[in-house]
Amino acid sequence: MHEFTAEHLPGDGRPAVVFMSALFAGGWIWDHPFHALAADGLPVLRTNEAVCALDRQVAGSVERLGDAFLRACDRAGVGEAVICANSLGGLVAIDLAGRRPDRVRGIVVSGAPGLTADPDVGLSFDRRGSVRPFGDDFGERMVAALFHSGRSHFAPERMAEAGALLRRPEAMVSMARSLKATRRYQVRAALERVSCPASFVWGRHDRMTPVGPWLELLSAYPRHEVLVVEDSGHIPMVERAEEYTAALRGFVARCAGAPV
Repeated sequence: MHEFTAEHLPGDGRPAVVFMSALFAGGWIWDHPFHALAADGLPVLRTNEAVCALDRQVAGSVERLGDAFLRACDRAGVGEAVICANSLGGLVAIDLAGRRPDRVRGIVVSGAPGLTADPDVGLSFDRRGSVRPFGDDFGERMVAALFHSGRSHFAPERMAEAGALLRRPEAMVSMARSLKATRRYQVRAALERVSCPASFVWGRHDRMTPVGPWLELLSAYPRHEVLVVEDSGHIPMVERAEEYTAALRGFVARCAGAPV
């Protein structure tokens, strides 16, 4: 697959709040804020496919992922937007804020990589440069890395969906390309180019992308908002959905303006 598809709910004329799917989980990780903001009357859009379901050339570049994300917005008629993204998508949001200030009214970033080494969650690279799960405890290790509570907050069918994707060799190659892209990306230089409002919402106990290095980096950018979510790991929009959505509502109200 070369392009994202998207679910779009038009709203009251304000800039849309757009949600980017994650590396191996689709847009369903945004269920709570997507439906809550839609109920508020805001236009919302979320991409459906996990990043590693895309073509390896797209998945292997932060910039190409951003371009593909904007094309999904274009097809839905979404112009200016507040971008919400987690993990790899967080780098895409930062990059788009710098490259396309004409389109990006604000960004909300959670769990972005780029400042720490990859954690050991049961993945290994083979000689072809792809990724594969290993060990009988792979699922348990992944859940422990994602969630502070130590239990999965994903419905069984969603876990099965992600597992099926991770068994596809082409998805593993795309994942490997994505991971390499996060290591190459120059986070500090990208942050210098962000002029729109930005909010960084991080789980206190994020093992995948620890909050400490980001707090240190963001201390040099006092204009950006920072919220550390207690009792949360890598995916606060799932593990602490109510708190995440409340913070998002406040941020959108401050940077997206009133309905037109």
